[in-house]
Amino acid sequence: MTYRAPVRDLAFTLEAVAGMADVAATGAFPDYDSDVAGAVLEAAGQFSEEVLAPLNRIGDQKGSTYANGSVTAAPGFADAYRQFAAGGWTSLSASTEAGGQALPKALELAAYETVHAANMAFGLCPMLSLASIEALEQVGTDEQKAKYLTKLVSGEWTGAMVLTEPGAGSDLGSLTTTATPNGDGTYALNGQKIFITWGDHDATDNIVHLVLARLPDAPKGPKGISLFLTPKFAVKDDGTLGDRNAFRPVGVEHKLGIHASPTCVMSYEGATAELVGQPNQGLAHMFVMMNAARLAVGVEGVGIAERAYQHALAYALDRRQGRSVWTGEANAPIFDHPDVRRMLSVMKAKISAARAICLSTGVAADLAKHAATEEERRRWKGREDLFTPIAKAWSTDVGCEVASMGVQVHGGMGFIEETGAAQYYR
Repeated sequence: MTYRAPVRDLAFTLEAVAGMADVAATGAFPDYDSDVAGAVLEAAGQFSEEVLAPLNRIGDQKGSTYANGSVTAAPGFADAYRQFAAGGWTSLSASTEAGGQALPKALELAAYETVHAANMAFGLCPMLSLASIEALEQVGTDEQKAKYLTKLVSGEWTGAMVLTEPGAGSDLGSLTTTATPNGDGTYALNGQKIFITWGDHDATDNIVHLVLARLPDAPKGPKGISLFLTPKFAVKDDGTLGDRNAFRPVGVEHKLGIHASPTCVMSYEGATAELVGQPNQGLAHMFVMMNAARLAVGVEGVGIAERAYQHALAYALDRRQGRSVWTGEANAPIFDHPDVRRMLSVMKAKISAARAICLSTGVAADLAKHAATEEERRRWKGREDLFTPIAKAWSTDVGCEVASMGVQVHGGMGFIEETGAAQYYR
């Protein structure tokens, strides 16, 4: 079934529900108006439909591969990523100083819904780069911004968020990766990390890892965690790449789904790193990335739900079985069966609600930075902080629920991989 980006629904939700007019009224986005929003959404939808969606199935079947200390992206993914970066899709909301387009965050989220719906395994890669960009913009030094931020914004390099360890998952205070001063302002990272999404691949020349680790004199628990930046290849003063850094993937996880997204086990073996932000404040700094990722994951849930709904609707209109209660036609499309219509209606309603929550959170994030007064910015920041975990938790639940209902619409065929419905549920 061919994916069609719901451009009209996205534009309606932005303007009529989420309140983009309030964002435009701040004057912080002089190049933004409804025509620009429409053009961005149309272009994002076209790229997602024509480039990313055709790779979704083959990516699930073939997956990323690991061999000899490196990861190769799923077939077609590296080329698709280079097209994605060349199109400017990694720079939508980044500052113009960093080479970005300075468009509203809410518009970026709406555009990325089409990416995640078309190919969520692909979308995870630039999603983590966007989170890295937010962290460096807020707490990076001028030198780090000059050396790394512009490359992340351009999409020439990608970012990775490196937190989890075999013995430290939700309890990050238990992590044991160490950062030992080298005496020249840099640090040597040693330890193992797991579940590192797109931690290694062949789509770009360099990958910037933002890693949580402990300094030698750090207090125990979460108050002793610092944030470090370590690139796959050293970056010289002139911006060219130097030697390979001392970290590597030692394998990729074999997962239930999202096979084309490499989930890496990473080993840091004296990797040269820079401190980001303040010592022992790493968890607070990382939460900048984590909150950006939380909202983006909520949008992933909306995207998967939309794709599952479109797939189920097309099947329901095509599959013929039984008599229509509406027309009396024999051998009618199952769309005419009341319970099938009920499921499709519930799917559509939940997608609309989840989309509204996510884009409203994006609007709150924009107004938290750009509202006219400090009091207004504080109020919008409170709304953003409240909505972010809701957007993430509820919208991902919606993704699972809608994908499950999509399998039910297919009946027994939903359990057969060839129909495609199962991939969205996985």
